[in-house]
Amino acid sequence: MNIEFKNLDIGDLRIEIPIIQGGMGVRVSAEGLASAVSNEGGLGVIASVGLGGEVDGKVEDYRTSSRKSLVSTIRKTRERTKKPFGVNIMCALTNYDDLVDAAQEESIDVIISGAGLPLKLPSLLKNNKTKLLPIVSSARAARLICLIWQKKYNRLPDAIVVEGPLAGGHLGYSMKELDDKKHVFLDNILKEVLSVVEGFESPGHKIPVIAAGGIFDGEDIARTIRLGASAVQMATRFVCTHECDAADGYKQAYLSAKEEDIVIIQSPVGMPGRVIRNEFVDRITRGEHINFGCAYKCLYTCDPQKVNYCIAKALFSAARGEMDKGFAMCGTNAYRTKKIVSVKELFTELVEETRRSLKKA
Repeated sequence: MNIEFKNLDIGDLRIEIPIIQGGMGVRVSAEGLASAVSNEGGLGVIASVGLGGEVDGKVEDYRTSSRKSLVSTIRKTRERTKKPFGVNIMCALTNYDDLVDAAQEESIDVIISGAGLPLKLPSLLKNNKTKLLPIVSSARAARLICLIWQKKYNRLPDAIVVEGPLAGGHLGYSMKELDDKKHVFLDNILKEVLSVVEGFESPGHKIPVIAAGGIFDGEDIARTIRLGASAVQMATRFVCTHECDAADGYKQAYLSAKEEDIVIIQSPVGMPGRVIRNEFVDRITRGEHINFGCAYKCLYTCDPQKVNYCIAKALFSAARGEMDKGFAMCGTNAYRTKKIVSVKELFTELVEETRRSLKKA
């Protein structure tokens, strides 16, 4: 069977190249990266988490500043690209509803939502133009979202992102599942979700399934496309691009990383997180208490009285290149990144590799 690598149709929204850039907070994927990806035909994504406030603990009204910053970032992105782009909004955020409202008021094309199940997301929408893409890590979660959205809101996801255990950042798996590399594997989960989605599709409503987590090159993309994915979501590969919004120090952490430096920590978010090990990671892993206070109250799942560091401050600092005060989140293949390239160069490489791999099959 001849499988082509072109176009992702999410309802009436067409993405020319079926590559979605994963949302990376804090401030790693903002207007610079998102616009560059969209200009190359993919779907650029702004990470909404941590756009408001600053690190010095003098934040006043974090929620107001978060909304203003998200609106500003969306508008800056729109100045740089006329093509579709999206926003990633984590369910665990205390200002989740407000950020969804701000994104749709700005007529954002796509909202991608994970770090929890976005069961109430359709209730927050005032229009039907914005496409809703939940992130799931199991067929059970995909089924639950489809059932509840259909019953309560008479709608279904416009597409579903299936994130496997090799992804970067916060992971929807237990530590035990992450250790069980035999049974918890993206390809298996992808097949199961495709089967679930098929039961909810109708002739007038197709639900594309997007594979994510550990996808690094064209061979990985081709493999998931052959299995039935309509597109892929990639984040790690976009960090070491000139257009990525993170500081050079953050990118250098990727370039310097060895395979054994990629580790999993328990995050204050309440989920495991994959990061690049450094001295800061060693300190928090030992249980060292890094005095922080709580200026943001940004996460439902974080108890400032029980955690030993503030992940918001750690990620703020890292994005600014202050790696002694934080860490870089990454996918399992981050150590394979060898140089900084332009988004255009990366897209050319990925598209050529994918098409070549599909032809071989």
